[in-house]
Amino acid sequence: MAPIPLLVLNPLDPERLARIADGGFAPQPALGPEARARAIAANPDWRAVLTNGATGFTAAEMDALPKLEIICAIAVGHENIDVAAARARGIVVTHGPGTNAPSVADHAMALMLALLRDIPRLDAAVKRGEWMGVRWPRPGVSGKRLGILGLGEIGAMIAARAQGGFGMEIAYHNRRAREGCAYPWMESPRALAAWADVLLVAAPGGAATRHLVDAPVLEALGPSGHLVNIGRGSVLDQAALVAALSAGTIAGAAIDVVDGEPEVPEAMRALPNLIITPHIAGRSPESILATASLVVENLRAHFEGRPVLTPVG
Repeated sequence: MAPIPLLVLNPLDPERLARIADGGFAPQPALGPEARARAIAANPDWRAVLTNGATGFTAAEMDALPKLEIICAIAVGHENIDVAAARARGIVVTHGPGTNAPSVADHAMALMLALLRDIPRLDAAVKRGEWMGVRWPRPGVSGKRLGILGLGEIGAMIAARAQGGFGMEIAYHNRRAREGCAYPWMESPRALAAWADVLLVAAPGGAATRHLVDAPVLEALGPSGHLVNIGRGSVLDQAALVAALSAGTIAGAAIDVVDGEPEVPEAMRALPNLIITPHIAGRSPESILATASLVVENLRAHFEGRPVLTPVG
């Protein structure tokens, strides 16, 4: 049987494209708004689309593809896919829970350590020829209070690493307390921030979490507090973050996600107490291939008439 064409809307490395092709599909990238619009207009017969949470897929785009059967999000996020519109059309939506969670949790710990120990600035100073003048004390991580905003799969992995490896105290905030969870639940992001030494954002994106971390939350975190965000850029009010870091309202921040990425506001790039990595937390060799393998498994299940493995909802 001929490979089934797959419209690919987000950048994929050659290894993942090869894995998808080996699975019996013909990935055809259309990257960026213009290429995406052209691909949809030129071929209304697409049956399968591959995207991610940030890139998404709209109801209008679905309407332009009358034969569309399945939309796969290559990672766990699916916030910008119009899932309700897909359901109304009977279009299957899948995502990739668990495929990159260990890598994201590892990166979260790396950011926290780099932030509290001030690794990037120390490295830059030594490479400028400085030594004695930058050897002032930095906060440790061991025994600190870690507040996790979004105790899902990734948040739980971070908590296990932080508690088991560094003896950190853990508390969390979700919309509702998790049944059977040993960690204390805080009633609001602000209450969690007031308790924590480090506030770690692992919440998904979307309208329900937009600017969940705002100026009052940062104020509650306080001048010795640190923020880490490996969730979604939209969860954090970036203007409030710039103001808090500039004024010393909080001590520092480390983020792997930016609202509106890949564009990074100049005001953020100029901050010496802000570490930014380019949404790379989930990108390890192991997780990259795992995401592609799960996409193939979901696509094959669907087109062979079997239930998909990881449906959204």
